[in-house]
Amino acid sequence: MIAVTVAVRKEMIVVGLITSAVGLILLVGLAQDAQAQIGKEPGGIAIRDITVAGTPKLVREGLEFLAQPDEVRRFDLTLDEAIQRALNRNLDIAVERINPQVFDLTLAQQEAFYRPTFGFNADSTSRTNPSSTQLDGGRITETDASNFDVNLNQPVKWGGGALDVGFDNNRQSTTNFFSSFNPGYRSVFTSRYTQPLLRGFRVDNNRTQIQVTRINRDISDIDLRQTILNTVADVENAYWELLYSVASLAVQQQALDLAEQLVRDNRARVEIGTLAPIEVVQSQAEAAARRQTLAQAQQTLRTAELALKRLIVGGTQDDLWTAELSPIDQPRLSQPPIDIPSAVNNALDQRTDLDRARRQQDINQLNVRSLRNSSLPTLDLVGTFQLQGQGGDLLVRDFLGGKAERIVPGGYEDALNQIVDADFPIWAVGLQMTYPIGTSPEEAALERAHLQVRQTEAELRQLELSVATEVTNAALQVESISERIDAAKISRELAEEQLNAEESKLQVGLSTNFFVVQSQRDLATARDAELRAILDYQKALVELERLQQTSLSRTGISIVGGGGE
Repeated sequence: MIAVTVAVRKEMIVVGLITSAVGLILLVGLAQDAQAQIGKEPGGIAIRDITVAGTPKLVREGLEFLAQPDEVRRFDLTLDEAIQRALNRNLDIAVERINPQVFDLTLAQQEAFYRPTFGFNADSTSRTNPSSTQLDGGRITETDASNFDVNLNQPVKWGGGALDVGFDNNRQSTTNFFSSFNPGYRSVFTSRYTQPLLRGFRVDNNRTQIQVTRINRDISDIDLRQTILNTVADVENAYWELLYSVASLAVQQQALDLAEQLVRDNRARVEIGTLAPIEVVQSQAEAAARRQTLAQAQQTLRTAELALKRLIVGGTQDDLWTAELSPIDQPRLSQPPIDIPSAVNNALDQRTDLDRARRQQDINQLNVRSLRNSSLPTLDLVGTFQLQGQGGDLLVRDFLGGKAERIVPGGYEDALNQIVDADFPIWAVGLQMTYPIGTSPEEAALERAHLQVRQTEAELRQLELSVATEVTNAALQVESISERIDAAKISRELAEEQLNAEESKLQVGLSTNFFVVQSQRDLATARDAELRAILDYQKALVELERLQQTSLSRTGISIVGGGGE
């Protein structure tokens, strides 16, 4: 079990601050002695006039720390709490959650292509034309015309057809004496439907892009799941790394305590005459080396704590950013035997990179289908139906160009009635076909796409093999580290026994400081090796779990280029 209290960390901070304060006092004392000897500097400023503001920042903060109570908030954190905080606050996850929404809007934009489009036109013109022939209807003809047209266009998703409906209305008044209606009204209702029979019938560029976007939307969900899984694995690794750093700090503190105890014992032996004074120097050197190692362990602890905070906070304003994290969960060393074939099967079924590659292969199949359709000739069935009506005041003339003998009243409703009654229908049906002579670019692109699909199928099988290899290797790594923990535990126990033996031999004069110091080093190394093995075991378990669900990189396969219409 790994257990260490925050008191160890605070004790080392206080020791460092006291040392800095003592150094500051000595520095001021030396400055006063120097001022007594040399008085003032050439600039007329006494050395003793140097204020606290001129002292190093670390010393000033240390003095304030000693004068004020400790305000650092300690936060006991379990692994489950760390994971939950990461799921709620991690910024990488927050960024990735936006991508599916982006694809939803992209899909809505593409689906809007199949919404009906409405348009209208309204205009009014007035023309005055000179006569150029006897049939112009007068020496000068004046014509006023007004138009109001509406139209509706509706692309049809099924079959790739398109429906166009228009309703055109015209009112015209003129001085032309050949005119039969003045003012005259004319209305035309037209409907036209174009239906592809070959190219564009089963699939076209718009429908392909919609399907591709839907698949990319699914891929964005896969990427989000991958980000979540990787973040959870990173949190677990950072949590165990922090726990190791806390325990490693305790080990280095114990090593320093042993070294300082040896210094005290050696000094006592020197005082009673059983040890030469030179022997104290070696133990002091070892104690100094242990202080340096302890400082490095403190730095490692702060770095590990910061790495965990980055994963579980939503910014520097988060309460945990300034708190002192204390991991309270202990590593689990009992692990049932790993079923490697089951682990491999789980990875082949659940790995996000494989899911992504399979969905990308679906995109490739869609693009091949689109290219195959693009290589077909264009054959469209076009049907048109039209109704028209004429209305207005009818001018009855005795002869062409003569004066109107009588006027039959009429209006716009006459034109509408003729359309409703279908008095003057027009319909037409036709086929429109285009076919390139020789090999078309679409056919060449299709053959290339077939080759690329076969290539991507091989890439997918290669990725599956890589997944199986990674999972198998991770499982073997767990088993290997488990054996390493047992060996490290035995090594640590033997190092403890060796140190006890050397200390006992030193007391009766059968050993030297060199062997005791060496035994202390061996014990510190053995303890740290055991801690590192336990940490590596936890990381190996995390990695095995992660490799069954996701990968660090968004590995996929090549995308075959689609063809346009």
